[in-house]
Amino acid sequence: MRFVIAVFTSRNETLYLANMFKSNGLYADVINTPKEAGQACGISVRFEERLLPVAQTFLKSKPFRSFYGFFRININGNQRFVEKI
Repeated sequence: MRFVIAVFTSRNETLYLANMFKSNGLYADVINTPKEAGQACGISVRFEERLLPVAQTFLKSKPFRSFYGFFRININGNQRFVEKI
């Protein structure tokens, strides 16, 4: 399983981005931020990797001040790989 998360230091902005996905008919989920993603508010927005350009466009459209970064998550069996992109 492979997906991307958007990590913020503000819960409010995390939820705002998730709502932007949903209001545009795109699937996104709010999940607990993996500890490997660093200091954050504790929750992140998860979405399919193919939607990364859409997420980048959303971030440019509003003043998201607490955006920390995008991370690719790859889960292979019991192993989880987290990489900043």
